[in-house]
Amino acid sequence: MGESRGLRFLYHTAPGRTVLRALSGRVVSRLCGRFLDSPLSRPLIGPFVRKNGIRLSDYVPQVYPSFNAFFTRPIRPELRPFPQDPAALAAPCDGLLSVYPVEDGAVLPVKQSAYTIGDLLGGDPLAAGYAGGYCLVFRLCVDHYHRYCYLDSGRKGGNRFLPGRLHTVRPIALEAYPVFTQNCREYTVLETDHFGSVVQVEVGAMLVGRIENLHGPGPITRGAEKGRFLYGGSTIILLLPPGRVRLTPALLENTRRGVETPVRMGQVLGHACLEA
Repeated sequence: MGESRGLRFLYHTAPGRTVLRALSGRVVSRLCGRFLDSPLSRPLIGPFVRKNGIRLSDYVPQVYPSFNAFFTRPIRPELRPFPQDPAALAAPCDGLLSVYPVEDGAVLPVKQSAYTIGDLLGGDPLAAGYAGGYCLVFRLCVDHYHRYCYLDSGRKGGNRFLPGRLHTVRPIALEAYPVFTQNCREYTVLETDHFGSVVQVEVGAMLVGRIENLHGPGPITRGAEKGRFLYGGSTIILLLPPGRVRLTPALLENTRRGVETPVRMGQVLGHACLEA
């Protein structure tokens, strides 16, 4: 059964939804994670590389003791340079980017389930500060680089984990469920030097057992590694406050047309508003 047929079964049929309840639960994710952390998972690496056309020469050479060690492999630093201009808003990760204005506290994606910033942050009152700002959604597929970094220097708050389900983040699920407010996720407030108070949310997905953030509260450095996702597709969401950034117009136009923009970590997405 191909992936698309399998997902249609899970999300569009009654028997599939019964199976989905088990697959999207954290128990299954934990069991899969333990296997993918073990040496028994090493035989999966070769077929995964071939199926997804991964160029191993792009990554730091090493021996991988498990599939998850391979999945979180570090890329050669020169392939993900961060822009020197501190006012440049750079992508914190690789992924497929959609950009939405936050209107009346809600995000209204085309052909997908709407959600409020309050629900995304588990009812945190700070959500009100992002009305009129932007919500940037980076959807990572299994062949993307799965480490992510800080978009600017400044200070970060604590990591706040919100438990939930683990749906896939592919469009077929986003159309059927408010995935970003149902899935396990972790968020933190970044008090940045150039973009104000930015919230970064890491959203887990089906068979993603862990979101691994490296730091607690304290100073952060632009372009430094923030964390990584273990196996599976996943999503990073940035909430930008109003009046702090001018985004590249093509990103907004692509999203209006229902097109996700492929981006790489360090790619310039816009610039800080100098008058902010």
